[in-house]
Amino acid sequence: MLSFGLTILRHGETQYNKDGLLQGQGIDSPLSETGVQQAEAAGEYLQDVHFTNVFASDMKRAKQTAEIIVRKNKTCSHLDTVTVPALKERSFGVAEGGLVEDMKNMAKAAGQPIPEYTPPDGETMDQVKIRIGSFLKSLFQQMADEHHVKICQGDEFQPDGPLAGRPEDGVQNVFAHALVVSHGAYMRVAMRYFIEDLACTLPPGANMAQVFSACPNTGMCRFIVTLKCCNAKIQLSGIKCVFVNRRDHIKIENN
Repeated sequence: MLSFGLTILRHGETQYNKDGLLQGQGIDSPLSETGVQQAEAAGEYLQDVHFTNVFASDMKRAKQTAEIIVRKNKTCSHLDTVTVPALKERSFGVAEGGLVEDMKNMAKAAGQPIPEYTPPDGETMDQVKIRIGSFLKSLFQQMADEHHVKICQGDEFQPDGPLAGRPEDGVQNVFAHALVVSHGAYMRVAMRYFIEDLACTLPPGANMAQVFSACPNTGMCRFIVTLKCCNAKIQLSGIKCVFVNRRDHIKIENN
C-alpha cells in the first residue's frame, strides 16, 4: 500500500473575484493585492508541511498562488510547480466576463441550481469530472512511481487522532504529500466526484452543506489517498477526507 496526502487549495483573490465577475477559462487574470496576501498567509500556514509534489492549473492566478506557497515552505522551496491544463477552471461559456449574479439568474430561469447549470458554450459537470479523473489517474501513477518504496507495504493508513486545526492535520506520518492549486468551481465538482464516484469517506459529523459549498479564496481541502499494487497496476484502494474548505490562515475582515 502507498498512502499519501493530497491538499487541494483554491487560488487567491483576483480583481474579477472582488468585483463579482466570472473568469472561467477565458479570462486569465493575476492575483490582486489581497490575493497575494492570501497566498502568503496560506504559505505561512503551510510552511512546515512537507510537500513532495506540487501541481497547479496553468492559469495565472493558480500558478502565482502555488509559487508563493512553495517559496514560503521550509521543506519544498526547491520543488518545481508542475502546471497541468486538466486543473484549469470550469468553462462558463457565454457567461464569462459577466456578473456571477447574472449567471445565477440564468440558472434560475432554467430551473437549475447554479452549481449544476451550464451556460451556452460552457462545460458541463460531467465534462469537468472527466478532466478530474484524468488528472487523478496521472497523479496516482506519478506518486506510485516516485514513492514506490512504500508501495505494497503495510496496511491502509489511518489518520491519527481528532483534528486540532493544525496545518499538518492528518499528514503527520505520511511519507508523500501532493499540493494541488486549482479553482473554486473545479474544486466544487471535484468534491462531488470524490464522494459520489470514488466513495470518499468524510470526517465524522461532516455538514454536507459545507462539504458541497463554494471554497473561499485560498481555502483548502485535504485527503488521504491509499493506492494498491495489483498485477503491476496501480489502483485506488480508498480516499478519506480530512477537512473541507479550511481557511484558518485568513484573518477575519475588519477585525
